[in-house]
Amino acid sequence: MERLAIAPTRKVAEYQRRGMVHFHAAVRLDGAAGAEAAPPRWASKEVLAEAIRAAAASVSVTTARKDGSGLVLEFGRQLDVRDIAGSADAGQTEEDSARVAAERVASYVAKYATKSTGTHDGPDRRIRSAADIEELPISAHHKAMMRTAWELGGLEAFAELNLRRWAYMLGFRGHFLTKSRAWSTTLGELRAIRSRYRLAEILAELETTEEAVLVVNDWEAVGFGHDNDAEREVAQAIAEAMIQSRQSKRDAHRQDDKR
Repeated sequence: MERLAIAPTRKVAEYQRRGMVHFHAAVRLDGAAGAEAAPPRWASKEVLAEAIRAAAASVSVTTARKDGSGLVLEFGRQLDVRDIAGSADAGQTEEDSARVAAERVASYVAKYATKSTGTHDGPDRRIRSAADIEELPISAHHKAMMRTAWELGGLEAFAELNLRRWAYMLGFRGHFLTKSRAWSTTLGELRAIRSRYRLAEILAELETTEEAVLVVNDWEAVGFGHDNDAEREVAQAIAEAMIQSRQSKRDAHRQDDKR
């Protein structure tokens, strides 16, 4: 039988309300040569779905605990395989069908990438101490998970996991989105494209070329604070409003915990 290449093209980590992480992966089926080769005709979507189910049920990794004993890691029981690309519509060309399929895949990944941003009930920056956790306007459940990550991170046996650094993420230190280099692009390339686009806009406004512009990227701090009393009063009012908002959230969570 001809060999095939099955690989996840994108994977998104989605936070659940209870603090656990679900992974959504877009998987495609290629020929033996990789992303540029089409699969044989017998390799249908049903075959791919069955291969994914079989792999999830059988694959496992054995790693060593700190005490030397073995720990078997496997996929959980929750597995939902869906066709996110859809079938080609009548009258569509192969090129149009491929474009529509790519748009549907991108839409699916974007949905869960943006959905997870509002699900994780925690801070958007690292915490500095255990006391910081207690002051956060979050639920008792999320506090308990952060507290556990912080306490484990302080033990020598788990020092290499760097859990305290990622306690604000409930101990999860993975990237929320990963992509296959063979099939898709990279985040670095996307940043480069945005940078080139913005540079072209600036050069067009200046009516000049890149060769005629000297870029100086040397910055030096010359002062801190506010220029006048008016700016200082506005900054103080904003700070007081933020403090009041955080306090209101704390009070609301405390009331919820009491219930």
